[in-house]
Amino acid sequence: MEIKRLFDCIDYQLTNFPQDAMLAGKENGIWRKYSTQEVAQTANELSAGLLSLGLSANDFTPEGSDKIAIISSNRPEWLIADMATQQIGVIWVPVYPTTNPLELTFILNDASVKYMFASNQELYDKVMSIKDKVPCLKEVYTFDKIAGAKHWTSLFNKDVDIIEQVKVIKKTIPVDQVATFIYTSGTTGTPKGVMLTHKNVYFNLMMGKKSFPFYDAPDQKVLSFLPLNHIFEKVASYIYMYSGMSIYYAESLETIGENLKEVSPDCFSTVPRLLEKMFEKIMMKGEELTGVKRKLFFWAVALGEKYDNITPGSWWYRTQLKLANKLIFVKWREAVGSNVKFIVTGGAACQVKLLRIFNAAQIPVYEGYGPTENSPIISLNLRIPGGTKFGTVGKVIQGVDYKLEADGEICVAGPSVMLGYYKRPDLTAETIINGWLHTGDIGVEEAGGYLKITDRKKELFKTSGGKYVAPQPVENKMKESPFVEQIMLVGDNKRFVSALIVPSFAKLKEWTKQHGIQFTSNEEIIKNSMVLALYEDVVSEYNQLFNQVEQVKKFTLIPREWGIAYDEMTPKMSIKRKVILSHFEKEIEAMYV
Repeated sequence: MEIKRLFDCIDYQLTNFPQDAMLAGKENGIWRKYSTQEVAQTANELSAGLLSLGLSANDFTPEGSDKIAIISSNRPEWLIADMATQQIGVIWVPVYPTTNPLELTFILNDASVKYMFASNQELYDKVMSIKDKVPCLKEVYTFDKIAGAKHWTSLFNKDVDIIEQVKVIKKTIPVDQVATFIYTSGTTGTPKGVMLTHKNVYFNLMMGKKSFPFYDAPDQKVLSFLPLNHIFEKVASYIYMYSGMSIYYAESLETIGENLKEVSPDCFSTVPRLLEKMFEKIMMKGEELTGVKRKLFFWAVALGEKYDNITPGSWWYRTQLKLANKLIFVKWREAVGSNVKFIVTGGAACQVKLLRIFNAAQIPVYEGYGPTENSPIISLNLRIPGGTKFGTVGKVIQGVDYKLEADGEICVAGPSVMLGYYKRPDLTAETIINGWLHTGDIGVEEAGGYLKITDRKKELFKTSGGKYVAPQPVENKMKESPFVEQIMLVGDNKRFVSALIVPSFAKLKEWTKQHGIQFTSNEEIIKNSMVLALYEDVVSEYNQLFNQVEQVKKFTLIPREWGIAYDEMTPKMSIKRKVILSHFEKEIEAMYV
């Protein structure tokens, strides 16, 4: 395979399938489309402007190359600026919009960022609030027009000679040049700058495209709403661009439902937490139904829970499911635009129950897996006969070598393994050993070559009795209860396993209404004796599925969701266990009195 640079997707599109809408975003309530030609021209003019600032790749090393950062929600300008930066060999440093000021200060100083893009007033203000603590940062440019700020278009340089210089420089950028630093906050510790080269990401996206497979589809649209700062969505974006698919950007997470109906996309990528939210909304609408409609709704859901793509079921089951799709699930498909051919989910484990129901409803969901350090895809459930098995993260994609260590840790090798952590040779040496990337994830290989993640190595804990417990399988199973929104097991060096549980308050409030329970706040409702008894029953029901040492002996209900705003969730919506342990220390101690 000929390795290309990421920005080569522009020329690839112009040659093979130039688009009227390579990228599209909402501006003043109307979809603003950027053709492939316009993207190419705008990227070149921006590259010329960046050159005029004196930015360059210098010696093509991570230390010698200049860096530009971005803090922005998803929008066409994000990828245009990304490609314009790459074209002159400058390293792209994306920062999550939710990054707190302390982490933002660390990242900008650690990467020695010289210039930065901010999308709106709020994010511009966030950057300016810490700018005096980042002496290397010279200027901040904005995508929205903001009083007192320099607009990104002020950088555009139409000088023909300088644009020709950009085209010459583009040809010199090696595939081994670092394209981006992705700072991973993870669930603990100081952010680490993962260095990914063009070769790393291009190889991974092409092997993912080939294995899944993604077909060249210049007549298809996708909706993008996961943060582009995350390598999962960024690689997905490049797969789309190298496949000729038009990328439409959702206005926000709150408008996803509306934007899905407007765009009617052929596919999108997501994380399990957003699928859970989508499912919860659907189920709440079902709860509002009465009579025959309500019975039909829950009959269809019950059928969906039994769905298995490998064992299709009896003739009678298939007949009922066909009817359920005509009567009930057709409305679910309308909610995601009526045209979705597939959804790819990753970043965390997806409930098997959701995979069964969505696939039964003819909304195919394919779960994949991979860390940032592998650019990121290691495995995927595939769109080929025999390529998918619920409860696994699919088959290892072509071009990735992998092995399981004696303790079950997943290790991979190949062209998509990162160059290393920026300025952290110590951590790099701990993570890449003899060419093998140690992921920190524990897994098993099931029959047929399917990889199954059982837990995070660092999340395993040992009770005071010396027994190891893997929390994720228990948590994921208990989250199947409609009454459980979030859950985290506790028990390291403790006598027994306990749990912090965030109720699904929408479902719980409906239950309390049915049982005549009055309350004025979440804090009040979680102390009600009937509510506590309800959760005792829920926990007891699921405890039966686990070994004695894994069973939850005590639990505490929490009055609010864990979220990014409290630093309790990562941007990809995985819980930060250490943070939650510290935030709810008193509640935990009370369970072990």
